[in-house]
Amino acid sequence: MANVEISVVVPVYNSEGTLRALVDRTTATLEAIGADYELVFVEDGGSDGSWRVLQAIRAERPDRVAIIRLMRNYGQHNALMCGFRRARGAVVVTMDDDLQNPPEEIPKLLTAIHERDLDLVYGRYESKRHSSWRNAGSKMVNIFYRAVFGNDVTVTSFRAVRRPLLDAILEYDLNYTFIDGLLAWNTRRIGEAPVAHHARSEGRSGYNVRKLTALALNLFTNFSLMPLQLVSACGLGVSVLGFLLAFYYLACALASEIVVPGYASTIIAILIIGGTQLLGMGILGEYLGRLHLNVNRKPQYRVREESEPGPRASRQTRVDAAHEPDARAHAGTTGERSHVD
Repeated sequence: MANVEISVVVPVYNSEGTLRALVDRTTATLEAIGADYELVFVEDGGSDGSWRVLQAIRAERPDRVAIIRLMRNYGQHNALMCGFRRARGAVVVTMDDDLQNPPEEIPKLLTAIHERDLDLVYGRYESKRHSSWRNAGSKMVNIFYRAVFGNDVTVTSFRAVRRPLLDAILEYDLNYTFIDGLLAWNTRRIGEAPVAHHARSEGRSGYNVRKLTALALNLFTNFSLMPLQLVSACGLGVSVLGFLLAFYYLACALASEIVVPGYASTIIAILIIGGTQLLGMGILGEYLGRLHLNVNRKPQYRVREESEPGPRASRQTRVDAAHEPDARAHAGTTGERSHVD
């Protein structure tokens, strides 16, 4: 199928109530700027009627809408990778399915990416309509992102990506996907554009502190050796502290100021060294566990069924296959959500 100008990729999770409004508003926005576009929806293993709504939308707009259904919930970033492999646009826009990212703001991302000659543009929210704990979790992830990649942008799920950059990350076929890390590995031409952020129109977020913490840990262990380096620094610090304490208690012993010989030094040594060892073992365990799962080819995602836009995809194809690096070459073939904004 021929390429299009803009692809909008949307992971869908329990959002049947917002999908029609999302499609109508996105379509109206892109048609108003005269863009040749497609909409790619990846149903991320939800429990409501989102897939039925997507099928109805697809039947109404077969030339503009592609829908993909995953076999279970693999996470938002894995679902995005699935959508990226089906998208054909020269620029790919990603957004949430709950209308907190207003489709009317898409032209701002497109203007920024073209006029400033960027590879990647994030929508920077002028005012975020999230709960305080969600904002705190997002801030934590962004702090880690800046520490790892040395980039001062604020990452969000509302982004526009050029095709060459997107193609550069599609070779990644492992689990524990973090889209923003993969993008930052491949370019420094990253910018922001101010956009509005609306309150959630219905339902509630599927996020909690545990999931955001897991995302931050995923960022660190997949894209950085910093945790291991921190453990090494802790080990060095504990060794230095041990020598200093040894000299201190030697001086106390010579001055006959120790009432119960050996007690304080033993307890301190056990607590500091034992705690540092357990911390180091835990971090090493995270790295080894992820390596083990990837070596055993834990799937990034698995598609149950899909249909693509255009005359060549007028029929729906059902498949039960894991993603392959060259999956885009096969016509009719082709997670728990996780984002940080």
